[in-house]
Amino acid sequence: MVGAGRRGVPRLRRVPGEDRPGDPGRVGGEEGLSGSRVAVVTGASDGIGAAAARRLHRDGWQVVVVGRSADKTAAVADELEVQGHPEDHRAVERHTVDFARLDDVRALAATLRARHPRIDVLANNAGASFPRRSATGDGNETTFQVDHLAGYLLTRLLEEPLRAARARVVTTSSFMHRLGPLPRTVTADPPRPYSGMLAYSRAKTMNALFTRELARRWAPDVTATCYTPGAVATSFGARSGGLSGLAWKLGLSRSFRTPAQGADTLVWLATAEDGWRNGGFHADRAPSRAMPWATDDRRARSLWDLSADLVDLPRG
Repeated sequence: MVGAGRRGVPRLRRVPGEDRPGDPGRVGGEEGLSGSRVAVVTGASDGIGAAAARRLHRDGWQVVVVGRSADKTAAVADELEVQGHPEDHRAVERHTVDFARLDDVRALAATLRARHPRIDVLANNAGASFPRRSATGDGNETTFQVDHLAGYLLTRLLEEPLRAARARVVTTSSFMHRLGPLPRTVTADPPRPYSGMLAYSRAKTMNALFTRELARRWAPDVTATCYTPGAVATSFGARSGGLSGLAWKLGLSRSFRTPAQGADTLVWLATAEDGWRNGGFHADRAPSRAMPWATDDRRARSLWDLSADLVDLPRG
């Protein structure tokens, strides 16, 4: 789907550093609370995910806050409850989930299916970068599992409520996918010799490939998009190694985008009527060019099949 493109798209400098009522360029909600839509936001305990949850909640969405840290996840959900609409007395749903444990993801999906027959938006925003190679208890390289495989599994397990709502799946990729190509024969193996930066780059390429294949397989019931938030000053960067960690140590993060700015395109993709492309890569509220290895249909199909096998789901 392609809509209005760049016409009327605000420049980054017009997107506020902090998200406040009345900010310019903010996507507004059109439905009252009686027709509240459901948005599940992963990685919502901090940074971009928390900023997106605030925006959607303020616009009348029923936001499900998913995060790894119990304390931070509860703090964001409690904040949304305090700042809720006067007519809305519901508690904000929150779930603590570690994407390094696939059984956590399965339990989350089971709970969400039981509570929500329809899910209008799934924001696959959870992610991390690890400077040293490690493996999860499921036997996968940690960056691969946390940044791609867990989101793939959650999406697949929520197929029924997503299809019922004719939902949108929005996945946080990154401009970092440009740093290195994914082999044409897609595997779960990390780069050799191991580099945290290249492992992250590959995972962000996988986000784009997953989006492309999801859009092909689940259309027209479900649409899928991904985007790069740009360089954002969040705790994610502070914990990372490689170039991101170095930028923090050198103080360069002061010139980065704020979480509210980073979340702007996520919220736009979740709510805008047009201007975005199903299966496409986006930046600054518009379709954007991804590298060839992130738009290759053969790699996309191979990654889907590999991921299905790893989480014991049918490839179809």
